[in-house]
Order: sequence, then structure tokens, then C-alpha cells
Amino acid sequence: MMMNVVVTGAGGFVGRELVRKLLAAGHHVTGIDTHESGIPEGARAIAGDFGDAAVRANALAGGCDALVHLATVPGGAAEADPAASRRINVDAMYDLLLEAGVINPGLRVVYASSIAVLGDPLPALVDDATPLSPKMIYGGHKAMMEHAVAMFSNRGLIDGVTVRLPGILARPKGPSGMKSAFMSDLFHALKAGETFTCPVSAAGTIWAQSVRRCAENFMHALTLDCALLPPARAVTLPAQRLTMGDLAAEIARQCGVSPELVTYAPDAALEAAFAAQPPLYTPAALRAGFAHDGDPATLVANALSSI
Repeated sequence: MMMNVVVTGAGGFVGRELVRKLLAAGHHVTGIDTHESGIPEGARAIAGDFGDAAVRANALAGGCDALVHLATVPGGAAEADPAASRRINVDAMYDLLLEAGVINPGLRVVYASSIAVLGDPLPALVDDATPLSPKMIYGGHKAMMEHAVAMFSNRGLIDGVTVRLPGILARPKGPSGMKSAFMSDLFHALKAGETFTCPVSAAGTIWAQSVRRCAENFMHALTLDCALLPPARAVTLPAQRLTMGDLAAEIARQCGVSPELVTYAPDAALEAAFAAQPPLYTPAALRAGFAHDGDPATLVANALSSI
């Protein structure tokens, strides 16, 4: 069934991949982003500040059967400017949920949350019962809005699905405002045959998913039966758990370069926050039909295809 889908952050890393998949599936897409140039051709593109009510109203004016909310002030940027994070990650999103629910009560809303809501240090095992305990401003604001999605769903204003994203690979080269950007930088360096100093140890463990699989999970979230979800409407997406050393070795193998191009200079704070991920058990997400890439080799191949 064809839908009118509004995507915020449509010119971003995940947004572009999702918009292309939506268009290929025959949906009408309205994309919001700061700059129109990043939004894939074929979508109705709206450039502007997501925090501006007029920009949001323009996006919703074309009709909205479903909303995918990706726009965010990311982790490092949120930590540096908490007021900007509150304005975009909390206030503007809260207003958007109200506005969309008035136009089309009960519409499907898919919200991109983050594993940052779990905080650090993490317990020895993360599963569906792990409580939210964010430390960073970014994670705290994401957790607040997970509760908003659940509340508005319980009230019938929207039909919400929250998915918590692990590390998504591989982001475009250049500044992203994400403290976890080193994971993607590793791909770019080895693909170019360049040396890379990794800011976490070779034994550091991460949770990862390719942007291709991530977009497919968002596509699934648009039509899944919400009776399959926990009462909080939130699931942590399945992910591959692997060490940075194993990730580097697999990227090097597929790029035909030596893994010795990578050296390690661990930053203790960065490793604690992003490369000390324990075993991950996500039965609720699996029951609801979400998936990871399958194995590390497929994850790396999918990630390399995006850069």
C-alpha cells in the first residue's frame, strides 16, 4: 500500500538510505533537512530548521500517513550544546508528535532512539530488561522522548515504534558530531589504503549494523504489528557484537590491504562509552521481525557498499 511518509533528517546518513528505499517501494516521501541538497531526488524536499514550527507545518501539509523521525543533534554536539539538544531532540520532537497526531490521529511514528539511553558502564549482559540509565545529555534526551512516544501511543494520538540504534556503519567521511565516528573512519582509511590510529583498543567490543540493514529495519517498522512490541513500544535493534581488531581485520581482508595499517591508542573515556559493549540479547526485537546483518563479513560488505 502506497503511503505518504514524512522523514525528518532525510538528508542525513540513515535518512538518505531510507528515502531511497521508500521511493523505490513506490511511496510518496516528504523529507526535511537543514539543506535540500542532501535529500534524494524524487522526494518532496523541505529545507529548514526542524525546530521551526513553520517548517514542520509545511512538511505535514502534504499529507502524512506515517512519520519517521531521524533528525537529531548527535552525541558529541549535544554534550557541547545541551540547549540545542533540548530544542531539537526534545522540544521540537514533542511538538512534532502533537502536530502530526492532530492531522492524522493514530498515524504510525517510527522514532530513532539510541543505545545511549542505556548509559555506561553497561551491565555484564544487555537484554530487554536492562533499565534505561543514561549518562550523556544525548542519551537522556533520547530516553525522555522514548517515554513521550509510549505516552502518546497509549493515548491514541500516534501509533509509535521506537528503535534504539547501535553503531551504524559506515558514515560518510568528515565531521559528524558523533563521538562514535571512529568506527566509520576505520572503513574510509582502510578502503583508501591509509594508516589509521584507532582511539579504542583492538579488544574493545562494539555493537554494529550496516546502514543498509538499518534502513530495512525502518522500512519494517512502518508496517509491523505493534502488538508484537513491549508495552513501552521500544526495542534495541539486533546487532553484531565484535572487537575492533576483528572488524579491522575483516575490512582489511575485503579491501585487500594489511590489517597492520591500523594501530591502537586507546582513550579510556571513549572506550568505556563506545567500545565496552557486553553480550547483547534482543528477543523482543527479533520477535517483532527486526534483524542484524547476519555475520561480520556481511556487515562489512554492506557497510563498504555504502561508501
